[in-house]
Amino acid sequence: MSQLKSYLEDPFLYKLYEEIRRAGSLRSISVDLTSECNLRCKGCYYFEEGMDKITIPDEKDFDDFIEREKSRGTNFVTIVGGEPSMVIPRVKKIYNNFNCNVATNGLIKIPYEGLENLPIGVSIWGNQETDSSMRANGKRDLFGEALTNYKEDPRAFWYYAVAPGYANEIEEVVTTCVNNGNRVLFNYYSDLTGLGGKHDYREGFDEVRKEIDRMIEMYPDKILMTSYFNKVISTGELLGEKWGYDVCTNLSTDYKENQERLEEGNLFNPHFRAYNADFSTTRRCCTGVDRSCDSCFDTWEHFSWVMVNLKKHLGSKEDFANWLTTMYLFYFINGLLNK
Repeated sequence: MSQLKSYLEDPFLYKLYEEIRRAGSLRSISVDLTSECNLRCKGCYYFEEGMDKITIPDEKDFDDFIEREKSRGTNFVTIVGGEPSMVIPRVKKIYNNFNCNVATNGLIKIPYEGLENLPIGVSIWGNQETDSSMRANGKRDLFGEALTNYKEDPRAFWYYAVAPGYANEIEEVVTTCVNNGNRVLFNYYSDLTGLGGKHDYREGFDEVRKEIDRMIEMYPDKILMTSYFNKVISTGELLGEKWGYDVCTNLSTDYKENQERLEEGNLFNPHFRAYNADFSTTRRCCTGVDRSCDSCFDTWEHFSWVMVNLKKHLGSKEDFANWLTTMYLFYFINGLLNK
């Protein structure tokens, strides 16, 4: 690790590195708090693979799940669903027992009291017209409602999924979110329902990537993304490695069908599990059971891909800085620093 030692002679890199070290390592899981949702968005992985068919158990099962994960050493939970804001008491139980974040569609405001430091990722899929069309058949201004719910809320950031043909909307959406007092983290739309055209991920994200880079320059303190990370996700390339099932690091380690992959020698998070809403069974990965990894541009999965691959990033100081800033960004978004 002589390269690492030499890179850390840079005071700025050393500062970031030490803040992450003080925050500690993560033993993370994701969990669906409910299989119910108040929307039916076009292309949502949750419904496309039938995850909403899971039977929701009673509260004792949920309490038992929390105790099992505490005993197993879990210290970070990504709360998904379904729609977590429909089961706020469960959100509070996770919050009271683990470091965590939550993903929401923004329609039900997550209360501030008792959840003061909860990082909240609010989904948005385009400007008000596009978002309404994709997520409410044009019948409801979801973006407008969520803007009201999370105006000037320091917990909230917008989790903005952009389709390949909608790069022209990015500046409008970002400016609206920034003017609402929030930051923006980007995601990249996977066309799981086969809409095609402007939604088709196979068209590539070149124009989207360029526009996101421009937003990073325009709003450097409001965009939760680096140009390096933007490129990794949108191209599926990491220092000569190509994204896919064989390199994805957020695989449920207790999922039977993953065992052959886990024994191949490629890196993975040894603690990770993606729990279904029954709080006992797991699925292949965060966002899939049978879907092709070619359609996965999920930001959280790609965070993990970069973070686990420190050694690949030790070839140059620039590569190390890219790894370190990605790590720091994840810890910052999730409120893990200076705790």
